[in-house]
Amino acid sequence: MEPPLPPAEQMHRLLAFLTTHEASDLHIKVGYPPYVRIGGHLRKTQLPPIESTDLVQAMLAPLVPLSRWPEFQEHGSIDFSAAIDTGDRYRINIYRSRGDIHVAVRRVQAKILDFNGLNLPDIYREAITHINEGLILVCGVTGSGKSSTLAAMVEYINQNRSLHIITIEDPIEFAFHGKKSIISQREIGLDVPNFKDALRVVVRQDPDCILIGELRDRETMLAAIQAAETGHLVFGSLHCADAQLSFARILEFFDRSEHGFIRSSLSNSLKAIMCQRLLPGIQEGERYPATEVLMINAIARDKILHEEDEDLSAILHQCRDEGMRDYTHSLVELVNQNRILRTVAMDHAPNRESLAAALKGIDTSSGSILSRVRN
Repeated sequence: MEPPLPPAEQMHRLLAFLTTHEASDLHIKVGYPPYVRIGGHLRKTQLPPIESTDLVQAMLAPLVPLSRWPEFQEHGSIDFSAAIDTGDRYRINIYRSRGDIHVAVRRVQAKILDFNGLNLPDIYREAITHINEGLILVCGVTGSGKSSTLAAMVEYINQNRSLHIITIEDPIEFAFHGKKSIISQREIGLDVPNFKDALRVVVRQDPDCILIGELRDRETMLAAIQAAETGHLVFGSLHCADAQLSFARILEFFDRSEHGFIRSSLSNSLKAIMCQRLLPGIQEGERYPATEVLMINAIARDKILHEEDEDLSAILHQCRDEGMRDYTHSLVELVNQNRILRTVAMDHAPNRESLAAALKGIDTSSGSILSRVRN
């Protein structure tokens, strides 16, 4: 019988396994064998259960920056990124559970895929080409591909425009290398203590483009809006399901007395909301994004300003000639392109009846709102 591998080598092989089998996630929990997620499905490996927290800590020892352990002891969890010799990078969250250390690892491809590689519609590229300043939000739930989309946007600018790009991330996932642009990547916990400190000084660092990894509270959201209002191109991710809900999510960060001011600022600075959900493809292991894209035109600005968010879904439907799209339209495309099953589309449809009608070619839009813009 071969002797067991050293803990660090066990961890290295598990990470390499993610790459080899194109798994998205790895879970390490005391008392369980390692689990991996492949094609959206969680699967148990054939390895023996992890025996103790000491073993987990030994497996992680070469990966965790020494400066982060005190943070773990104080807060019970930490996020950081790591890379192995394959070039793949991993986003790692270590957290305490009933006194034990558990680990969730998300694999991030070393290669930054472009919009075509991510199967995103042309409006993503067109928006980045024509928008020079303002705020662009990429929205979706956990695991919807927001980070990959943001990376594609930054890399497109890097290849085509001469800008100074600053990213503020927790943790850094994709490593960018300057081409036409110059890029500074700052990681929370390593390069700067927190988002608040990073954002307080970012505009003093002469950026043209700022990527904020996640807009998670009042301070980050307000800093993003202010930077966009002062002529910077700002990208950020937001954890919400669709364009209409994104406004409710943003306003949650602020007191009710501030909502009028925030809506006024958003109506001027917000340029696009791009939402996505990753759906399982017909072929096992494939996943495709269903997308919803709201470009902020005069109609949308008016609706944002006057708290008429419920009309945004109609704008998505009626302004398709401007590149806008709703989830129903996207699901129809994916079904017609034989990328996802009709049953999958139905399971993820915002409105099953509307999707069924759209698949039959019936337009169920309820009248135009284009004439209802306030003067």
